[in-house]
Amino acid sequence: MRSIIIAIALLLFSTFSIAVNTIQLEEIAKNLASQLGMQLKARLKTAIEAGGPSNAIAACNVAAPQIAEELSTSGWKVGRTSLKLRNPGNSPDEWERATLLAFEQQLTAGAPAANLQNSTIESSDGITRYRFMKAIPIDSVCMACHGETIAEDVQSILAEKYPLDAATGYKPGELRGAFTISKILENGKLD
Repeated sequence: MRSIIIAIALLLFSTFSIAVNTIQLEEIAKNLASQLGMQLKARLKTAIEAGGPSNAIAACNVAAPQIAEELSTSGWKVGRTSLKLRNPGNSPDEWERATLLAFEQQLTAGAPAANLQNSTIESSDGITRYRFMKAIPIDSVCMACHGETIAEDVQSILAEKYPLDAATGYKPGELRGAFTISKILENGKLD
């Protein structure tokens, strides 16, 4: 009887520990997504103020991957993805694609894009990974390069930098894509 009680106690402690780790992981991931969004938006606004929307393209082209790399520390990997890509290097994997499709369904059902997020812990080939995605809704700073009406000079630069660009035609509030955050967990735990 005593060994059953000990086994139950260990199981409960283990379950509690996993829940605490998941909460900690989610808080860190949310913070990283928020940092990427805020820093990128600030750089885009500065670039637009300095030289208009065409100036923002160069800033976004360089700044977004740079900010993501700067935030990718302590084993965290930070990035962006979308179903309508501008940069093919940001193509979603299977889980990201499924999450983006789920976000679109939730948005269609009336959920605000800013509230959409998803996370999971997955194991494959002996590697356990925490994954998190937070929706990126289109807002006013995005419209000059991603909206339905884009100035000719901006279209020209986009065509030059991104010949396969599919990331236009958006309306405010629509789903632009998502921040995607992940971390490999050592022994299935947060470091």
